[in-house]
Amino acid sequence: QVQFVESGGGLVQPGGSLRLSCAASGIIVRFYTMGWYRQAPGKQRELVASMPSSAITNYDDSVKGRFTISRDNVTNTVYLQMNSLKPEDTAVYYCNSPVRTFSWGQGTQVTVSS
Repeated sequence: QVQFVESGGGLVQPGGSLRLSCAASGIIVRFYTMGWYRQAPGKQRELVASMPSSAITNYDDSVKGRFTISRDNVTNTVYLQMNSLKPEDTAVYYCNSPVRTFSWGQGTQVTVSS
């Protein structure tokens, strides 16, 4: 059974940083395109970053230059480093595979507010 456990969210001031983690079990993340999604209140879930391979990353324009997706093949964990956070980044963040969507984890709440 595939399971994702997201963590690392919290309350941060505008301009601050957070590092999200996604511990995966039941799959080997380096064999899949992995991505980070977010869902803000009243909005649909959207893909903000993906990693088809260790050498290729893709970002939504809204986070390009501020967010970085990475993975640790030893711990089977996917990360999202978020810098220069803005209030509009406030959302619940999830990880999953954009190619083959597995069951969703509980997500981790990110709130950017002064």
